[in-house]
Amino acid sequence: MDKSLQFKRILLKLGGESLSGPDGFGIDPLQAENVAQHIQAISDLGVEIALVIGAGNIWRGSRGLDRGMDRATADYMGMLATVLNALALMDAMERAGIVTRVQTAIEMRDVAEPYIRRRAIRHLEKGRVVIFGGGTGNPYFSTDTAAALRAMEIGADVVIKATKVDGVYDSDPMTNPDAVKFDQLTYIETLNRRLEFMDSTAISLCMDNHLPILVLNLWEDGILRQALYGERVGTIISD
Repeated sequence: MDKSLQFKRILLKLGGESLSGPDGFGIDPLQAENVAQHIQAISDLGVEIALVIGAGNIWRGSRGLDRGMDRATADYMGMLATVLNALALMDAMERAGIVTRVQTAIEMRDVAEPYIRRRAIRHLEKGRVVIFGGGTGNPYFSTDTAAALRAMEIGADVVIKATKVDGVYDSDPMTNPDAVKFDQLTYIETLNRRLEFMDSTAISLCMDNHLPILVLNLWEDGILRQALYGERVGTIISD
């Protein structure tokens, strides 16, 4: 492993939309391959990589809640959808030559390993990429919170939140051309400003455990490599 790397073990949080087609829904194998290429570029550096992926491309629980669906049921459906995304991404990564394991918080032994912390760490130490599916295994928690929790459990150096914009802004840069980008924020500033790039439970969990969060645009060429070498990219949230 390159000793100049700033982060040796990372937890990469992806939105389900990173695998979707042009309409924002479903799983597009070409998009899965594109994500795999970005991960392969940093895997070759020797960094240990774990991933958590959302399910917004398959199921949005808010739509069910709007129709009166039980919250726990909606959340369990979302957790199962994250496993579909995890398997699709694993397949793309394996075809790219990246040895990958999927672990799920909800047991389904025929398709993935159950989440076992020590086994996950062992996979990482052997150079395998680990994808955590099924969220935390509990309703009422987002995949952002699952990412923060798993990052803490495996001893990650940073949570990298991969988005479609190049950092955190004071308003939505997609709709407001005058939105201002932050290069650096504290956890408290982030919570007080109610910046919605990540839910407050996940941010608070990172704050309590002094785990930095880096928000960046996954689709910028070489951006992950730059981040791992400590270059100023995206927005860093820390103490």
